[in-house]
Amino acid sequence: MEILSSYNLIIGASVIVILSFWFNGISKKTNIPSVLMLIVLGIGLQFGLKYFMGGEVDFEKNLRGTLEIIGTVGLIMIVLEAALELELKSEKLIPILKSMAIALIGLIASAWVAALIMYQFVEGMTMQSAWLYATPLSILSSAIIIPSVSALREGKKEFHIYESTFSDIMGIMMFYFLSWGLDPETDTGAVGFTGNIALTIIIAIVASYALVLIFQRIKSQAKQFLLIAVLLLLYAIGKKMHLSSLIIILVFGLVIANVKLFFPGKAKVFLEKKKMKQVYHELHIITMETAFVVRTFFFVIFGITIVLSSLLSMNVAMVSILIIASIYVIRFLLLRVFIGKDIMPQVFIAPRGLITILLFYAIPVEAEITGFESGILLFVIIATSLVMTGAMIRDKKKIGTILDGIDGELEARTEAEDALRATNSDGEIKETAEESLGQLHEKERVQENSEAEIVGSTVEGPKTELERGMPAKDLEESEKKSFLDELSEAKKETTE
Repeated sequence: MEILSSYNLIIGASVIVILSFWFNGISKKTNIPSVLMLIVLGIGLQFGLKYFMGGEVDFEKNLRGTLEIIGTVGLIMIVLEAALELELKSEKLIPILKSMAIALIGLIASAWVAALIMYQFVEGMTMQSAWLYATPLSILSSAIIIPSVSALREGKKEFHIYESTFSDIMGIMMFYFLSWGLDPETDTGAVGFTGNIALTIIIAIVASYALVLIFQRIKSQAKQFLLIAVLLLLYAIGKKMHLSSLIIILVFGLVIANVKLFFPGKAKVFLEKKKMKQVYHELHIITMETAFVVRTFFFVIFGITIVLSSLLSMNVAMVSILIIASIYVIRFLLLRVFIGKDIMPQVFIAPRGLITILLFYAIPVEAEITGFESGILLFVIIATSLVMTGAMIRDKKKIGTILDGIDGELEARTEAEDALRATNSDGEIKETAEESLGQLHEKERVQENSEAEIVGSTVEGPKTELERGMPAKDLEESEKKSFLDELSEAKKETTE
């Protein structure tokens, strides 16, 4: 196994990170999600490893545990990164509530329709298992959306950050609520589930305040990864206690990003503003960098574990297309009701990704259906990412055309205003300026059509110069200078 030597692994990991950085640059220019490029890279590595290692290697079985660990850390970092970018202001209350409503209704409606489709077309599928399989396919991927919407205007960008973050959190809560229902020991019903959420929120608020007060007093420079380690610990303990641990991460990020809001009035005395700004800035950078690296390796490893033969099934294609169609129909209706007519490209920004893969691997053994093909998962992830790519590219072109038109209008308006200022308010001088401009434009058009012949010139000086062999460019400059001199003289006469 020389191919998997320590130095080869270091070289491979370094090259993957470098390529991922390059993919990000390509993504910003083309709006093709870098995640898709990472998955393709993983598929390429799969073929390369099989060639050099020889024989059939079950990458899905061997790398499943690694994928789950990296994915969990990545999810925590992505949610924390999103929370650190969100400002809680009174004017943003309605957009936040709208985003939450769209995320929740879209999640439940999409899962219901997807469950019906799988119950109907997947052999051996029960309705209870169908809901468990449908839930991961109904969750928006913040891992793909957040890096992809940076080019959108601020309002739309914030909507997607809120919506995808809420979709992740509520999707995980819904998945574990359904999975606990399979086990009588963990099934507490709707009342117990509500109490679970309330307890999680209380723990999240208490832990967030405690972390803020403690970490602003730590003098060591190397404390950011300590903070991240504490958050990972809280998340894992919360999971062991069957809590909705992502809420803890979200609340902590919001507290750090909005300390003035969470420490109002006299409570400000407990804050050290300079240190908190430093903590926020450093945590934001480290979270962003960590999320980038973890996301990179997650999707590359996912690409390595993909079984491409599963995409060749007609049943996979049919079920996947029906699920994808239902996703966009439901999304279109929701956005029309809550937002109105301005729903492009938001209606097509609904990719599935990291959380979909993680929850698929977390489906309990007792709910697993042998008739379900993993190709459905891959088909939906790739198709929704491609649809988003097309919509983003189209939107970028549309914005570019609009901006070009605006630039042209502004330029024309500026020229007109300059001409009006130069000619003052006298009607005759305006007429002279317009007439001279018309003559100049007429001569430019004639000059473009035939450089050998000059027609319609009323100014004798330039004609004489042309006969002497003056170049066309010098003639143009001479005419412009003559026009400016005429305007200057006219302005002097008006002043006198």
